[in-house]
Amino acid sequence: MAIVNVTDANFSNETNEGVVLADFWAPWCGPCKMIAPVLEELDGDMGDKVKIVKLDVDENQETASKFGVMSIPTLLVFKDGEVVDQVVGFQPKEALADTLNKHL
Repeated sequence: MAIVNVTDANFSNETNEGVVLADFWAPWCGPCKMIAPVLEELDGDMGDKVKIVKLDVDENQETASKFGVMSIPTLLVFKDGEVVDQVVGFQPKEALADTLNKHL
């Protein structure tokens, strides 16, 4: 599965089924740029079990506000549409994989 860029308009449709990792990010954010290749690797490793979506908080402030995102990157783990976990800031691949595996 490929990483999906989402917007305020389609966020809930993209996060309502299965385990989804939502990356709240912005193009100017250094740690967001650092975590991008980690998410690509995770998608390659876990893409059949976990969907990864990215939401640009500058362009989609409504969704970021709804989930109380105050700093980026913020990663929310959804399971069947409900937030079940949250990670703020850069994390290594192994830590993110551990977080996701708890919800599979």
